[in-house]
Amino acid sequence: MTPIPLSLYVHIPWCVKKCPYCDFNSHQAKGEIPEAQYSDALINDLESELPQIWGRSIESIFIGGGTPSLYSAKAMDQLLSSLRERLTIRPNTEITMEANPGTFEQERFSAYRQAGINRLSIGIQSFNNKHLKALGRIHGANEAQKSTHIAKQAGFDNFNLDIMYGLPKQTIDQAIADLQQAIDANPTHISWYQLTIEENTLFHHSPPVTPNDEILWEMQQRGQKLLADAGYYQYEVSAYAKEGKQCRHNLNYWQFGDYLGIGAGAHGKISMPDGEIKRHTKYRHPEKYMGEGINGKARSSEKKLATEDLDFEFMLNAARLKEGFTKELFETRTLLSFSAVEEKLNTLIQKELIEYDNEKYKPTDKGWHFVNDIVNSFI
Repeated sequence: MTPIPLSLYVHIPWCVKKCPYCDFNSHQAKGEIPEAQYSDALINDLESELPQIWGRSIESIFIGGGTPSLYSAKAMDQLLSSLRERLTIRPNTEITMEANPGTFEQERFSAYRQAGINRLSIGIQSFNNKHLKALGRIHGANEAQKSTHIAKQAGFDNFNLDIMYGLPKQTIDQAIADLQQAIDANPTHISWYQLTIEENTLFHHSPPVTPNDEILWEMQQRGQKLLADAGYYQYEVSAYAKEGKQCRHNLNYWQFGDYLGIGAGAHGKISMPDGEIKRHTKYRHPEKYMGEGINGKARSSEKKLATEDLDFEFMLNAARLKEGFTKELFETRTLLSFSAVEEKLNTLIQKELIEYDNEKYKPTDKGWHFVNDIVNSFI
C-alpha cells in the first residue's frame, strides 16, 4: 500500500490589523509579539504529537496565519531549526510561509530564505488602492508591487500571489486589471478566488455592495481565459500554477493526505496504524494556547472520523481537483472499499457532473460549476 503523505501546518496567529472579510484565527498584535514564548509552546505542542507519527517523514510545511512574516527572521530560523531536530525533513521539502506586502523588507526576506523558507504566499488581494482600502488592507498598491520584486531579490523563485475578485463596487475591467498585474509579476502560482462573506466577520455584520452574479460570472470567465493563455493551469477550484509548481502542501489536503497542526487554532488529521483516522484542533486564543501548549496540552478537541463519514470527508477535498482522483487513492486514503461510493459516482456520471477518464473520476465542465452539489451527494 502506498504510504499516506504527511504535512505539517504551523499557525502564527498575529496580524497588524484584522481585515473585515477574514474568518481565519487571527488576532491583532498589541505591542511586541511574544516570539520566544510562542515558539516554546509550538515545540512542546509538536513533541506531544510525535508519538502518532514515529518513522514518518514530512512532505511539506506551511506556516500560515495571521501574518507569519511578523515573526522576526531570527525567531523563524530558530523555529525551523527546532523542527528539523524533531522531524524527518528532506532537503527538497516544500516550506511555504504566508506574507503580507506591508511586512516586506529585503534584508528580512533574504534571511527567511537562508533559514530554509523556499516558497512564499503573498497576500496581495488587489493592486487597486480603492479596493485595498475597502478590504481593510494596511498595504497600498505600491507596496503590493514592490513585494514581488523583493521576493525575487531575496532569492525566492517559487511564490504564490493571492488575488481576489468580486470586491466591493469592483468592475469587470478592474478585476481583470488586477489579475493581469499579478500575471505580469511572473509568480509560479496564483490563487485567484471570489470574495465571500463569511460568518463572524465585520463584512457579515455590515455587508458591502458587491458585484451581481452576472458580473461575477463574466469576471470568472475572462479571468480563467487570461490565466490559461498566460500558462497557468487550473488544478483546483481557485488554484492556478505553472507546470510542476502546484502547491504540494495544499495538494496533500485535497488528496486527503495526513497533516499535523500546531499553533493557536491549528487543525490536524492523522491516519493511525490501526486504521482509525483522527482529527484534532488546538486552542484558538494565543494566550490560552501558550498556557496549555507549554505543557504539551494544546489540544482543545479530538475525534475519530466515523466510517460512514469517510466518503464525504474524502469528496469534500478531492472533488475540488481538476484532475480528479483514482480508485486507488480513494481506497488507500479512506481504507474503504470503492464499492462504498461507486453507485453514487455512477449517478453523478449519468447527470454529467462527473466523468471517468484515463482511470480517474473528475468533474466535467458542467460539474466544475456545481462542485458543492457533487460533494453534497455524499452526505
